[in-house]
Amino acid sequence: MKPLNHKNIILFLFFLGMLFSISSCIPQKETVYLQKRSSKKNYENLYAKADSVTEKYILRPNDILFIHVNTSNTKLSEFFNPSRGGTGSNANLSALYNYPIDDHYNIEFPFVGKINLEGCNRNQARIKIIDSLRPFLTDAQVTLRLADPSFVILGEVGNRGRIAMGKDQVTIFEAIALAGDARTFGKRKEIKVVRPIGEDFETFFVDLTDENILGSDKYYIYPNDIIYVRPMKAKTWGIGESISFGILTSALALYLTITALIK
Repeated sequence: MKPLNHKNIILFLFFLGMLFSISSCIPQKETVYLQKRSSKKNYENLYAKADSVTEKYILRPNDILFIHVNTSNTKLSEFFNPSRGGTGSNANLSALYNYPIDDHYNIEFPFVGKINLEGCNRNQARIKIIDSLRPFLTDAQVTLRLADPSFVILGEVGNRGRIAMGKDQVTIFEAIALAGDARTFGKRKEIKVVRPIGEDFETFFVDLTDENILGSDKYYIYPNDIIYVRPMKAKTWGIGESISFGILTSALALYLTITALIK
């Protein structure tokens, strides 16, 4: 086999460059959010409308609840709000209202003792605490919320890790935005969500490029959810989704074989 001459080397480099140029273009349909898909042939809408939003999250061990009790009797209120009349920063005072849920789903509440919240969402837990206070207070009003709701996000996003939500639930787009958006090679069509449900976990996928995700049962992210934005396969080689390194090497082998035969 004769060595490749200057002309053949130039042709080969041009051929290889064209392959890289074509393969490096990620199709727009892979990256554009909220596309209209319903009119497409063979389209199947996998998303059902959400039946509820705010009360779907079930409290879990290690959740921390902010609980404040209010009543018309100021003296009685002092017994159930340990920071009332105290001094210090707002953060320190607020922490005195926080009650962690233990492994048995109990919180330890002043003068009441243990209150079991297993299987409760936020509103059910509030009602249960009010019922527990009835022997002491006849007009108790209870404010209850998660003290520090957060989710975990991993993979092809700007900021990985545990991220504070600021409220009890956010949309999947808010979650992605809080994480600095999906990177170029983030697989927006297959965002994996792992959600704790009681003692088990539910796993599902969402497609951010499908507008039917809006308002659906998969639209909201809840505390302790784990979100994984997986990379496109081509990221390993720095090229597009549809052309693999194997194709490039096969093309190179074919070129060299043909060149050898011609020579």
